[in-house]
Amino acid sequence: MPVLTVTTRDGSVRDIDGQAGLSVMEAIRDGGIDELAAICGGCCSCATCHVYIDAADLALLPPMEADEDDLLDGSEHRTERSRLSCQIAIFDGMRVEIAPED
Repeated sequence: MPVLTVTTRDGSVRDIDGQAGLSVMEAIRDGGIDELAAICGGCCSCATCHVYIDAADLALLPPMEADEDDLLDGSEHRTERSRLSCQIAIFDGMRVEIAPED
């Protein structure tokens, strides 16, 4: 079972046992962290599941698609480590930080 390490908005760090094949958003939601609104439910039509990916993990992710890029452009908290957690699959050892709410 993959383990995802999540830093919440208050700086707390939690390890979540995720199920292989789930998105990061689903793993965070199923792990009991309620800071992601994830309003669209993972359809890539909002940006309420915005996270920052650990710099060491960025190269392990597939490239960002245009829809995700466009949605993140609307966030005032976007950085070079920004991704929508609904668009990336969990992998063991992955580390993310929940972005501030827009």
